[in-house]
Amino acid sequence: MPFKRYVEIGRVALVNYGKDYGKLVVIVDVVDQNRALVDAPDMVRSQINFKRLSLTDFKIDIHRIPKKKKLIEALEAADVKNKWENSSWGRKLIVQKRRASLNDFDRFKIMLTKIKRAGLINQELAKLKKVEAVS
Repeated sequence: MPFKRYVEIGRVALVNYGKDYGKLVVIVDVVDQNRALVDAPDMVRSQINFKRLSLTDFKIDIHRIPKKKKLIEALEAADVKNKWENSSWGRKLIVQKRRASLNDFDRFKIMLTKIKRAGLINQELAKLKKVEAVS
């Protein structure tokens, strides 16, 4: 399978380290072989190291260093946010955030639900084994 995620203008990336951790950004310019100029609707345009970026499959059609207004229009036209939330990677991160925000009582309720579920599964399995043993 050939490599398909290239560092290019318009590539959507996820920040994987630093103060903007977890944000989706768009590469608007490549500074040098280690850094890119990135921008997003809810952040100030800044340089970021490539090691702090995880490239996604999404790419929007923009020119080099667009105005904030043009960038926002291109993001909305490409429907990047919705595509990200429906991707397996995006859903996984949403679940991780939800789990991290649980308090002790919520984790306790989940534990009880898992115990009940396992009990029901074991009951059904025992029934199936019993029917199998009889026949």
